[in-house]
Amino acid sequence: FASDNPMDFRHNQIMPGKLYVVATPIGNLSDITERAIKTLKDVDLIACEDTRHTKKLLQHFGINTKTLSYHEHNEIQREKELIDSLINGSDVAVVSDAGTPAINDPGYRLVRAAIDAEVEVVPIPGPSALITALVASGLPTNEFFYAGFLPARSNARQTRLRELSSILATLVFYEAPHRLLPSLKDAREILGERHAVVARELTKLHEEIRRGLLSELVEYYEGSAEPRGEIVLLIDQTVVATADVTEEAGSSVGQLVAEFERQGLDHRAALKKAARELGLPRAEAYPRLVAERGRN
Repeated sequence: FASDNPMDFRHNQIMPGKLYVVATPIGNLSDITERAIKTLKDVDLIACEDTRHTKKLLQHFGINTKTLSYHEHNEIQREKELIDSLINGSDVAVVSDAGTPAINDPGYRLVRAAIDAEVEVVPIPGPSALITALVASGLPTNEFFYAGFLPARSNARQTRLRELSSILATLVFYEAPHRLLPSLKDAREILGERHAVVARELTKLHEEIRRGLLSELVEYYEGSAEPRGEIVLLIDQTVVATADVTEEAGSSVGQLVAEFERQGLDHRAALKKAARELGLPRAEAYPRLVAERGRN
């Protein structure tokens, strides 16, 4: 029968659950927060990239919550299942294998879908590799630009670096060990000589934070075994060899281009080599060459 009491409808109405975006340690298990542990114990379901990996963390802290795989290969099909659970009143936590979800890890699509379904999203903050690396880098932290992973292929990587060359902020990337050296070389060629930092295996036993000019880092990793583990690459916004420095040194772009052309290089190759000698991005070398010729 139909009730005239509006309280009867509210009593029978299912309240949606909440989606908790939970940060977990990037290495050292002691970095997990008390709030994260409590949340993972209290929710009805934990969506995680690799259930085997996450269960090791859960077992360490005595957490018995049910888990469900949620990764880049199944996130579309899992999204509806998780949203249905949330709408039907279940609280769900989403975690990545390490660090904060949705930062180069699954989670963004689920957060967006939860918002569209009018489900409350609750962030549980904690470790993040990019922030951990940034604050220890010694590079400017007032403005930074996180650009994810650089493209795997050199041409695409160089194109991306050109796009980023004019950004006046510390550049932050995640990088795979086998691509670190090629990325450093391309960064040196496209961005010019800049201070940079390679932060590896942060918070873990073999943590390493190596600082230097891009050319120095290239030289180091050319003479070393391929690095292992998770890597954050940070690059300063400014080129070390400024226009004033090059003028004081008595070398100009035009002079070097002319010299290299006399040695047999074509104009394009000569300009590229001159830019590398002066620590300039190629995108900056050509306008400077034009300006020099305009003054002569």
